[in-house]
Amino acid sequence: MSAWTDFLLTRGAAFDGPEVTTFGEAQRELVAARDAAVVCDLGRIASLEVSGSDAASFLQGQFTSDVAALADGALQLSAWCSPKGRVLASFTLRRIAADRFELLLPRLLLAPIQRRLTLFVLRSSVTIRDASEATLRIGIGGPAAARCLAAVVGAVPALHHATAIEGGAIAALPGARFIAIADPDQGPRLWESLDAARAAGFPCWRWLTIRAGIPVILPPTQDQFIPQMLNLDALGGVSFQKGCYSGQEIVARTQYLGRLKERLALAHAESTPSPGTRVFAPAFADQPCGTVINAAAAPGGGADLLLVAQTAALDGGELHVEAPDGPALTRLPLPYDLPLPVAPRGRIA
Repeated sequence: MSAWTDFLLTRGAAFDGPEVTTFGEAQRELVAARDAAVVCDLGRIASLEVSGSDAASFLQGQFTSDVAALADGALQLSAWCSPKGRVLASFTLRRIAADRFELLLPRLLLAPIQRRLTLFVLRSSVTIRDASEATLRIGIGGPAAARCLAAVVGAVPALHHATAIEGGAIAALPGARFIAIADPDQGPRLWESLDAARAAGFPCWRWLTIRAGIPVILPPTQDQFIPQMLNLDALGGVSFQKGCYSGQEIVARTQYLGRLKERLALAHAESTPSPGTRVFAPAFADQPCGTVINAAAAPGGGADLLLVAQTAALDGGELHVEAPDGPALTRLPLPYDLPLPVAPRGRIA
């Protein structure tokens, strides 16, 4: 047991493995995430560091985003695809320095992604290591999160940028979310200084991420969706101007030939489905037309979720999970606009 875990336990944290599930009042924590501000331990999010003189060019040839355009201290949403263009992992990429990057991704994916990514290093001057224990990751989210942070650290960073604090950095993410990346010995002091935010379990951070419309690929949904199906093109996570990367040909063909027939959507359900649960619509009879990506308990009861479904099913309006006659879903508006559909261009000679 680490000193940080001991600290959280003294503050009333309840754990399920590496996840802080609650500080005793889960429903009130969710309400605070919706109406005020919460501070959460992000033990479920790991840090994978990629460094070396070839790190930037190596990642540019692997990830969907324009890594070369990422300034020091900036962040971008990105993804890593299979050769068939299916997303193996989605994550936030932070450029710490010219030759040093950090992937913030689900801890469940850390080991397999590290192993697979290492296979492509070959003779490049690149080191890939698990840096999760070198820092703490603390989330601050909710409509009052920026005000709470400003009272502690001064000016908060702009979206997709990070600013230095004593013993770490604060980075701004979509959806009124901030992540503090701090030295372990600085964690308790930072946590206690954020007393205007309510201590909350990781489910609150999961809900905030869902309401921001940010998909998080997990093992049940790996290698199934191209980036545009996950709205990564709308979120700045795909560059159509950069050179080749893993799966680039499929991603580009889908974009320029107008063949995208599925999109990510936000919805509400009366219960919480697991990632990978199938979605149904009347027009598709007993055949599934979509898949749940992420789901979390919502402040007002039930659950909010992100799903990928056929656009024809989304346009039809009526959706169900688990079975054609399963629990009904209520569509919710995404907090961002989607690109206009590309007109089909036919075959390329």
